[in-house]
Amino acid sequence: MLAAIAALSGALAALAPASGQSEGAAPPLFGVKIPPGYRDWKLISVAHEAGDLNDLRAVLGNDIAIEAYREGTLPFPDGAIIARLAWRYLPSEENNAVFGREQSFVAGAPTNVQFMVKDSKKFASTGGWGFAQFNDGKPVDDTMLGGCFACHAPVEARDFVFTRYAP
Repeated sequence: MLAAIAALSGALAALAPASGQSEGAAPPLFGVKIPPGYRDWKLISVAHEAGDLNDLRAVLGNDIAIEAYREGTLPFPDGAIIARLAWRYLPSEENNAVFGREQSFVAGAPTNVQFMVKDSKKFASTGGWGFAQFNDGKPVDDTMLGGCFACHAPVEARDFVFTRYAP
């Protein structure tokens, strides 16, 4: 199982699109920009989100976030940044032909990248977190970001972070 997770995380990192991402664009609501070098951050976890989203996700963290995860530090310290990269969830016809049945899924087209940035003073009204989402390298409008904090409120005990560390 661990080998499968490691293989999936490696495949997801390799499939991550590098083009079309604007390092300078920032949504006005939180002012969070795409952090330079985020694709080199360490893996926190991977997930499959079913339902309407039906995507594969890789969750990455900068060094501050990774250290907080490893040490179990809550709340996360200022400067922690968590990135969530998402791709369509598709069956792999090639792999399924080898296995003789439908059991293999791979990352398809990218959907978006999201960030949570910890700054307890700047984002005090949203639990200390600023939120951002970029589709094709462009920030989404404020109406899409307005519900981020409310969605994260149920996990207040984990400093509003859904993803648990998968060492």
